[in-house]
Amino acid sequence: MDDKQKICHFCGRPEEETNMLIRGAFGDTYICDECIHAANEIISASEPEPEAALSDFDLEKLPTPSKIHSELNRYVIGQENAKRMVSVAVYNHYKRIKNHIANKDIEIDKSNILMLGPTGTGKTLIAQTLARQLQVPFAIADATVLTEAGYVGEDVENILVRLLQSADYDPRKAEYGIIYIDELDKITRKSANPSITRDVSGEGVQQSLLKILEGTVAHVPPKGGRKHPEAKMVHIDTRNILFICGGAFDGIEEVIARRIGKKEIGFGEKLQTGKTLSKNEIMEQISPEDLINYGFIPELVGRLAVLTSLDDLDESAMITILTKPRNALVKQYKFLIEQEGMRLDIRKSALREIVRQAMKRKTGARALRSVMEDMMLDLMYRAPDMDNIEKVIIDKEVARGKKDYKFVKKAS
Repeated sequence: MDDKQKICHFCGRPEEETNMLIRGAFGDTYICDECIHAANEIISASEPEPEAALSDFDLEKLPTPSKIHSELNRYVIGQENAKRMVSVAVYNHYKRIKNHIANKDIEIDKSNILMLGPTGTGKTLIAQTLARQLQVPFAIADATVLTEAGYVGEDVENILVRLLQSADYDPRKAEYGIIYIDELDKITRKSANPSITRDVSGEGVQQSLLKILEGTVAHVPPKGGRKHPEAKMVHIDTRNILFICGGAFDGIEEVIARRIGKKEIGFGEKLQTGKTLSKNEIMEQISPEDLINYGFIPELVGRLAVLTSLDDLDESAMITILTKPRNALVKQYKFLIEQEGMRLDIRKSALREIVRQAMKRKTGARALRSVMEDMMLDLMYRAPDMDNIEKVIIDKEVARGKKDYKFVKKAS
């Protein structure tokens, strides 16, 4: 083919009717500038902007902070300050997303959340309830298994894989989900000074978390695991993902106490002002400075703008957890026993004994289930065969394992 015969092999126009012909790498094939322009428009139309998917999240359907708080009250007992702070932070986060779409002139920073509190006080439950109420993808990750990229353990970006799976592998849907990172206190560095050796499960993980907490386009393998040069990657923009972090932070109350002026370490001691603070009151005064002294790098602390602490549960709160929430254990067991044609009557003395045994285990509300399981095991085993029983009574002695259940027979 000579120069006079050059044509665009897409539209068929000869060279003299085009502004430019570009030759292909193999053979005498050509494409004109207009066909290139048309192809670019087709590609642009087939790939929506990240904000396009977020526009499906209707602000009008977003519950107000008071409604979010009311829903949390149905499942989480106590922790009023934490529930209020989280309700406002979550509402503002999703308002920020809509603002980013509608108003390009004002940029609102993302406010990730850090919840501190003993195990079993409701940190994970708060995050789960939020995601269920908002109907957004939700994933839970454990910080203890994370390591710096290239070392044995899970890469930090595998957290995003769980969220992608929760979103049915739709990256755009995953980009406005919620991720709960538990046990964050386990990735503190060994001292408050920068590490001079490799700290691959402490400071190294903190450094890796920085980008995804702040906002970056992460390249993740859709099925998880280590990255491979030839593997297909999924691109997830983390700018609009809300990260809620939690941890027990054992010993941080001593760090706080030193800052606010305690004479000695230990609870119940007096401040220099003469005032005595409880552990819960000390935890309420948590500040970013305390987290840095505890072993977090300042950059990570700066990305966790909302700090809130959860209180230790007392006996009254534990009894309420057993009986009041929608998923209360007493309600669950009463329902199960009703399916066998009987009624279950758990006396107040038994509830107090269950709580007493649970509090001995030092694992918060989580211990209630294991104590209840032990107490109910024999009844659940025998119940299907008890055709003549109308009601089962459980009192303190039964809860302690000293006596058998009390059975009330059906009237003959």
